[in-house]
Amino acid sequence: MNKTVNINLGGLVFHIDENAYQKLTNYFEAIKRSLSKTSGQEEILKDIEMRIGELISEKHSSDKQVISIEQVESIIAVMGQPEDYRIDADEPIEAAYIPTSSKTTKKLYRDPENAVIGGVLAGLGHYFGVDKVWLRVLLLIMVFAGGTGLLAYLILWIAMPEARTTSEKLEMRGEPVTISNIEKKVREEIEMLSEKFKSTDFDKMKQQMKSNSEKFNSNFKGYLSVFFNVIAKSIGALMILASLGVLVVFLIGVLAFGTMNFPDFPFHSFIELGNFTDYPIWFFGLLFYTAVSIPSFFVLLLGIKIVAPNSKSIGSITKYVLLALWIIAISILISIGVKQASEYAYSGRVFEKQSMNLKTKDTLFIKFQNNDYYSKDTEEYTDFEITKDSLQQDVVYSNLISFEIEKTDEPFPFIKINKEAKGKSFEDAKSRADKIKYGYKIVGNQLILDNYLITELKSKYRDQKIGIKLYLPKGTLFKMNSSAKNYYYSDNSFFNLHHSSDEYIYSVGDSQIKCLNCPASENEYTDMDSESNDRAETTTVSVKVGGKEIVKKVTTEYPSKRYDK
Repeated sequence: MNKTVNINLGGLVFHIDENAYQKLTNYFEAIKRSLSKTSGQEEILKDIEMRIGELISEKHSSDKQVISIEQVESIIAVMGQPEDYRIDADEPIEAAYIPTSSKTTKKLYRDPENAVIGGVLAGLGHYFGVDKVWLRVLLLIMVFAGGTGLLAYLILWIAMPEARTTSEKLEMRGEPVTISNIEKKVREEIEMLSEKFKSTDFDKMKQQMKSNSEKFNSNFKGYLSVFFNVIAKSIGALMILASLGVLVVFLIGVLAFGTMNFPDFPFHSFIELGNFTDYPIWFFGLLFYTAVSIPSFFVLLLGIKIVAPNSKSIGSITKYVLLALWIIAISILISIGVKQASEYAYSGRVFEKQSMNLKTKDTLFIKFQNNDYYSKDTEEYTDFEITKDSLQQDVVYSNLISFEIEKTDEPFPFIKINKEAKGKSFEDAKSRADKIKYGYKIVGNQLILDNYLITELKSKYRDQKIGIKLYLPKGTLFKMNSSAKNYYYSDNSFFNLHHSSDEYIYSVGDSQIKCLNCPASENEYTDMDSESNDRAETTTVSVKVGGKEIVKKVTTEYPSKRYDK
């Protein structure tokens, strides 16, 4: 019984008999001694080891098979004995003996040493014994004939392995992979590199590198200069286009909105509505254009200077005149801004109160209505806009309406209308508030409120608004239409308007308005009447049947009261 040893040859692991391992070790030691004075010894030993690993793999069909001493002897016979070769660093390599069994066939590899692109054609030339030049001519003909040559070349490039090791290079040329040939090939490569190194003119290379470096630096600076010059020119062009656009657009805007030549322009009245001063619109537009156009004009000049550095600049007097005009325009605009703000300095209010003759048992119905002449329904909402009334007069139309409900100790309900506006003085604000037109009506037990206000155009927009407060005694029942949801502003803790239905009935209490028939799921502010909530009672019943006690829970539901007055 012999021991086995695991060895690694060229990256491949094998199981080898102990006697075979000893013989293989002695063989490698003999090769090392014969190559002791040979340059490239490590490379030669590596290639020999890889070749022996390949030969062993060819003879093994299973990884578990053990290498015997007879197999090692046959591999040594293929590779040859070290003493069969004359390996001397000072004399030419000459094979004294090449075993017949070492004859090998060519293998197809890509030749990287003679490659133009991938070494495919050079490898094919070695394999078929054809000059690679003719193969390259044939490839060019195939490429220009139909393009199939390029596809074939790519396929072969992927399929053919590259000859990297010395053994693979020998196999590519059809030479026996023996110790002599491996040593000979390695030495040829070393001598070739040595000759290239000796023939290199390092002084010339150094000078060429210095010249190339200086040329690169010079070109880089030139390219960098061109790059930044292009960027600067582009920025200058953008400045020119932007400033021209501002000048043209604002000029058209001033002509359209500010001059007397366009009094019927659609937005002219709108701008006039927001003009809180006594200055005409055209004057305001002229000031604004001056404040914007002069900086834009200087940006235009700067852009022209960047694009065309040799262009002439405007004189200093012109610059100072434009600067003075700009300062004057800005100063007047600031003063106008202050005057505009003063128009909102005071608030004025006008109250209107009306009692409602509502019977104690009646349910009050509250809803908002729109005017079809101004809007299509109560959902449309706008702070203010200019429109025409039925007499084709320009009016200011607004939906700034707020509605609240409060409890009163008086015996009958009443409504209070609060008209409010801003002005430069208390009298001016009150006068504008008094000019607000707002309508409502009481028909039986119905309160119908307009969802809009109007005022004459010459009153201009001064934050005109309507505040409605409905005062109801304790115990009053009422319904509210969904049209009120956009205008209702009461505190939810006092009155929470439920939007899921128009049929909910509310009752005024001491501290809160209760909903009498709202679903329990909407009791967010605990505003449900305890008597109106649905309730259920669960009773446990015990019954004996056949001597066994049966326990059962019975649930009794009590529906809520409904108020449909």
